[in-house]
Amino acid sequence: MLSKKYKFKNSLFNQKFPVIKSIIFSSLLIGLLCAFLLDLALGSVSIPIHEVINILLGQEPEKATWANIIIKFRLPKALTATLAGAALGVSGLQMQTLFKNPLAGPFVLGISSGASLGVALVVLTASAMTPTLLADLGIISDFGLVIAASLGAASVLGMMLVVSRRVQETMTLLILGLLFGYATSAIVSILLQFSSKERIQSYIMWTFGSFSGVTWKQLIVLIPVIVLSLLTAVLQSKSLNALLLGESYARSLGLTVQKTRFSIITSASILAGAITAFCGLIAFLGVAIPHLCRSLFMTSDHRMLIPSVIIMGAILALIADLFSQLWVSQMVLPLNAITALIGTPVVTWVILRRNSQKSFPS
Repeated sequence: MLSKKYKFKNSLFNQKFPVIKSIIFSSLLIGLLCAFLLDLALGSVSIPIHEVINILLGQEPEKATWANIIIKFRLPKALTATLAGAALGVSGLQMQTLFKNPLAGPFVLGISSGASLGVALVVLTASAMTPTLLADLGIISDFGLVIAASLGAASVLGMMLVVSRRVQETMTLLILGLLFGYATSAIVSILLQFSSKERIQSYIMWTFGSFSGVTWKQLIVLIPVIVLSLLTAVLQSKSLNALLLGESYARSLGLTVQKTRFSIITSASILAGAITAFCGLIAFLGVAIPHLCRSLFMTSDHRMLIPSVIIMGAILALIADLFSQLWVSQMVLPLNAITALIGTPVVTWVILRRNSQKSFPS
């Protein structure tokens, strides 16, 4: 049975406190704006908030270099963080609902492992080529790693989509996704044994995760992909609500479960795969954000959860980016380390809470 705390039907919180939910949602929007401006203002060079706003409005700042820093470097990074947090959060929410597992995340289908495999293949190929050829082709450039990660993620996605048409049980699909992830990770480990130290270093740096490597040209591709996938997730709200009550109940409502699962897997995979390809491996956000929103709004209604997860995910990604830059002077910490510090307490709380009260059907 679903937890009474999160059951969206006949929820006391939903019925008697709509004003409170509106206030919370408005506060999240204000928090997102503040986090976005702070991410633009703070860094190795601090820029006053009012100057940041002037630059965004097209006005001349006090120092010309500030505009260059904001427009060329920090604005693409802040936009990428916003998209990444929203995408990973919604992908995690979809996976947790589909698999009825509170610890399911956006990488449960092996998408991140597929992206890692693509990058590792580039590392091995680069090791076999001459440095001059590499310089001419730019294979070890950031964009080369993005292409490799995209192809690897797309390969695993393709396999999972084929399997999802043949497998009826959702838990079986989850297990197969984990097996695909283990298999690709094993191949990555083998490939790295044949690579030079320099190539291994390039791969490790990619696995740390970063929002700063995405350029304006890459955003032209990333923004439409993420926005369209998020809109698809919003349209899936009623189907996700029906799946919360079980597949039999969903069928009684006239829902075609297999097609719905295929649609959810496609949306979640594209959201997670695109961010992994462009930003590297970013852990824990996809698992933690849905739980934070469920607790904040005390509901499992996806019509409320999906918009709130989009905003909360963007806020936490921006905060993680800020901490990765400001934690140590003149040094940028691995983004994965910061997201792990944010996500670990939430995941720990979920595990401990399940010992006394299950939130999802087993």
